[in-house]
Amino acid sequence: MSKNGSIHHPTAIIDPGAKIDADVYIGPYAIIGPNVKLHKGVRVESHAVIDGYTSIGAESIIFPHATIGSVPQDLRYRPCESYVQIGERTTVRESVTINPGSFEGEKTAIGNDCLLMAFSHVAHNCVVKNNVILANSVALAGYVSIEDYAIIGGLSGIHQFVRIGSHVMVGGMTLILQDVVPYGLVGGNPSSMSGINIVGLKRRGFSDSQISAIKEVHKWIFREKITVVAAIKKIEKKYQDEKCIQPILDFLGDGHFERGLTR
Repeated sequence: MSKNGSIHHPTAIIDPGAKIDADVYIGPYAIIGPNVKLHKGVRVESHAVIDGYTSIGAESIIFPHATIGSVPQDLRYRPCESYVQIGERTTVRESVTINPGSFEGEKTAIGNDCLLMAFSHVAHNCVVKNNVILANSVALAGYVSIEDYAIIGGLSGIHQFVRIGSHVMVGGMTLILQDVVPYGLVGGNPSSMSGINIVGLKRRGFSDSQISAIKEVHKWIFREKITVVAAIKKIEKKYQDEKCIQPILDFLGDGHFERGLTR
């Protein structure tokens, strides 16, 4: 069936209440629920299930057997209007699961240009920002936050409420129990900080002087025998006008953390 440039396979089950823009492809046996919004150019492959109050941004691709918007795996959940929001040009590979927020009005959000590889899981109330990669079978527990350009290696697990800073690289099969400061390179079970993500920073155009500044700041936080609060004061004194350091200061805040820092 074709409508407004869209192609909907005749075996797909599409609720009449779903809002579907032009140029959307819906493949064989896919299921689209009544409160779903698919923006222009979205592609939903065979056997994918998109339910709940889910919005998928333009030109995103949902691969076979992905399940998005179904009831969260949270025993506190009661039927309510909570959301999944996925940005533009994001790729959701085979058998990925993404759950909505647990309570009325809450949401799980995934940004633009992300790649969620096969069998990864994004639990209720997670926030995954732009250009993030979750490799195969990564599992995010509830309320996890991942900032721009972070990469999470395959088979890694992230504890609920943990924050992952921008440009972080997490090695495969890593257990993350505490927050990871921006630009960090972490791995292991449990995880430990082994330095900064130099390869990733160079690929994204960071200059040698910027990388040197990030190295020094990480040294103050993790290698010197001072408190995080004292490290923040040193960073603010020397690098208050350095743009690449601001994400670290924003992440550290007042130096107190619900989960602590990965060291």
